[in-house]
Amino acid sequence: MAKLILIDGSSYLYRAFHALPPLSNAQGEPTGALFGVVNMLRSTLKAKPDYLAFVSDASGPTFRNALYDQYKANRPPMPDDLRAQIEPMLAIVGALGFPILRVPGVEADDVIGTLATQAHALGIEVLISTGDKDLAQLVRPGIDLINTMTNTTTDTAGVMEKFGVKPEQIIDYLSLTGDTVDNVPGVTKCGPKTAAKWLAEYGTLDGVMAHADKIGGKIGEYLREALPRLPLSRELVTIKLDVPLDQSVTELTQRDRHLEQLRELFTRYEFKAALKDLDAEAATAGAPPTPAQPPADAASVPAERTPSSLAPPNESLSAPGSYELVTTQAQFDHWLQQLQTAELIAFDTETTGIDAMQADIVGLSFAVEIGKACYIPLAHDYPGAPAQLARDQVLAALKPIFEDASKPKLGQHAKYDINILSHYGIRVQGLKHDSMLESYVWNATATRHDMDSLAKKYLGYETIKFEQVAGKGAKQISFSQVDLDTACRYAAEDADITLRLHHALWPLLESVPPLRKVYEDIEIPVVPVLAGMEQHGVLIDVTTLRLQSQQLGKRMLELQQQAWGLAGREFNLDSPKQLQAILFDELNLPVKLKTPTGQPSTNEEALEAIADAHELPRVILDYRGLAKLRSTYTDKLPGMVNPRTGRVHTSYHQGAVATGRISSSDPNLQNIPVRTEEGRRIRQAFVAPAGWQVMAADYSQIELRIMAHLSGDEGLLRAFHEGGDVHRATAAEVFGLPPEQVTTNQRRAAKAINFGLMYGMSAFGLARQLGVDRGEASDYMARYFARYPGVHAFMEATRTQAHRDGYVETIFGRRLYLENLTSRNQAHRAGAERAAVNAPMQGSAADIIKRAMIAVADWLKGRDDARMLMQVHDELVFEVREDAIDIVRSAVIERMSGAATLAVPLLVEAGVGANWDEAH
Repeated sequence: MAKLILIDGSSYLYRAFHALPPLSNAQGEPTGALFGVVNMLRSTLKAKPDYLAFVSDASGPTFRNALYDQYKANRPPMPDDLRAQIEPMLAIVGALGFPILRVPGVEADDVIGTLATQAHALGIEVLISTGDKDLAQLVRPGIDLINTMTNTTTDTAGVMEKFGVKPEQIIDYLSLTGDTVDNVPGVTKCGPKTAAKWLAEYGTLDGVMAHADKIGGKIGEYLREALPRLPLSRELVTIKLDVPLDQSVTELTQRDRHLEQLRELFTRYEFKAALKDLDAEAATAGAPPTPAQPPADAASVPAERTPSSLAPPNESLSAPGSYELVTTQAQFDHWLQQLQTAELIAFDTETTGIDAMQADIVGLSFAVEIGKACYIPLAHDYPGAPAQLARDQVLAALKPIFEDASKPKLGQHAKYDINILSHYGIRVQGLKHDSMLESYVWNATATRHDMDSLAKKYLGYETIKFEQVAGKGAKQISFSQVDLDTACRYAAEDADITLRLHHALWPLLESVPPLRKVYEDIEIPVVPVLAGMEQHGVLIDVTTLRLQSQQLGKRMLELQQQAWGLAGREFNLDSPKQLQAILFDELNLPVKLKTPTGQPSTNEEALEAIADAHELPRVILDYRGLAKLRSTYTDKLPGMVNPRTGRVHTSYHQGAVATGRISSSDPNLQNIPVRTEEGRRIRQAFVAPAGWQVMAADYSQIELRIMAHLSGDEGLLRAFHEGGDVHRATAAEVFGLPPEQVTTNQRRAAKAINFGLMYGMSAFGLARQLGVDRGEASDYMARYFARYPGVHAFMEATRTQAHRDGYVETIFGRRLYLENLTSRNQAHRAGAERAAVNAPMQGSAADIIKRAMIAVADWLKGRDDARMLMQVHDELVFEVREDAIDIVRSAVIERMSGAATLAVPLLVEAGVGANWDEAH
């Protein structure tokens, strides 16, 4: 069937302008939107459509302006940077051979609608390239939408899934919701869900209007109030399908391209990839290649800013694989021999669940050569499942290989597989690589680091998803019930793709020695340390937690009574709607923050903002804090005790936080509050067995010490070297007093500045934290920078470097890329600059504690008198036998203090007690 591609040029120019950074060429001409559109056009040509057209809005008013003089009246004028790119865009479009249609008096949508309808009548398949929701009304069998920015196609089912209505109901849907961008009036407060609900019930806009008197509540009033204007709204959003055109569909073929004009335009705007394509064609045709070329497509952005912008993947890394299902001894022996001699073994486990401490193994997959892998099923138990090799026999044969440190191994999130194999007495040694961590170290923010995302980004490969083989939701089956052939395709692909990802990512890391060092010296060695901590788990006192739950419940009831008294009536403290009515309608408190729908917010930030105006917001905040403690910890932790071990086993995540910090989940140990008495009491339930003690070793003010090291500020360095109270010393400097004369409030102000600066705190933020006016806070900060000029210079230099390179680095060379540094949104840009200043401190602290964990774990090898249990922020928690406390404490402090050499001492404080709270 012939195909017509219609490109909504106006939509894509605007979307590319706002989606891409403000790029420019060497002459300072803006190129960002142009760059996005040109790439989309080149992609369209590669699809080789039979017919095609580039449709753009003509200048001047349209018939809709005559219908409604306020149509699009609220739209701001086109930005100058965007306006400057229109003519170059049309020049390139024409030079590429696209027919260009700009029809006065109508919009691009109307031209697209007319052409799509004509083509459909001729039996031509239509693909509309757009990001405009209005065009969904054109969708039907044979007419689809494609969003080339997200590479997603929307057909009839897709419209239903996205909007909740059928394509033929889109006009009525848009009439009800209105359009703030185009200033189309709809029904006040009628959002997409309400519109879809009404149309599901009444079928059409006319049906909704006919039943308006049956719709209750405030929204019903809004609907009845809107009835006179809804016919106009429908006319405004309806795409014309009968625009008179000079060309028929079958005349819309690609014209001859003007290669010299393209070469001139691509050279001027510095589109290197597009020039490279022209050169390839020229070489094929025998023409001379383009002379000296600009350095990059994104001329104003150095290549190293965007390491995620990679060349197209090597074809061998994205080709289909060949996979073997291993069910006979002869097959297994063959693979065993390959594993014995392999230079690198990619391995993966399939299991009965995602909890590594409770799941059972179902099978194993291996790959030692790109494109070839095997799956060894061990425990598929569906009715009629073929015979499989004996699990214990296979694992016994593989154990020497897994435990041989001289045989390099590779995994994707290998810690999970290491934990699974530990259940069967296998202690994996020789983990050399992990593709998840290769991606994470290369660029932590470029993508998610799961296999599906990495394969798509770095290989251009679409993996088989778990839901495709096991189903999803309530109907999802265990992997043990998946048939062997399907399981083989899925599982063997995992091992194969892991190996392919390594071949794509490892050369990137090798090209940047500091990143390679972070990967080899920090991230890979800490994997078995975290695995060991997860396997051992931590002992908790369930009785203590249950008692705390009762006490929290009692205190919550007291706060509820107090809240009712302050409100003057009973209400549901957990209902934002009821709380909203009391705070803002009945008590008339000021609205400081609003929800995305324009309603007064009752979230934590909003309540904090009005806590000084009335006592009730503070009571609500206290109530919510206790409710969260109870639901997250005191009620939940007892149910998380593993029946196999009698302990709680958290999961640590290396690839989740951009700065390099480790996070944890199930339970999240990082979020147990330490600033409230109730939060600290939860730590009392983390206990040691009889004859053992809990030891907590914590870095003191590590990020501030890193700030002193990186800034080299003499005053800050002196404060740490003198070994006193650094906040008191800072206050003495700022206020020009002897340390002994510093007041409590002055020390508090200095502490707030010391820590606040690392997170980009403004004078306004400092004023709010200290409860002083903004002028006084500004004065504090001015004095601080006057006394610590090195800190100010470091912050400014870091911002400058971040804007220049697109990233900042930790002491050890880890990079954090900051995409929003070039954002047009001032708030996003300011946030990126704050992150740029903070990331070297937070990231260096993360690197240091990982190095400490590696050193301590190495010292603990072979000892049976101490175990590392938890890592929480800048703290390590241990179980230590009572007779070994002194030697273990001394060794841990020594290794934690020696994890980095800074310009100031790394101070470690270690306490011991019967529980975690006592150890502080």
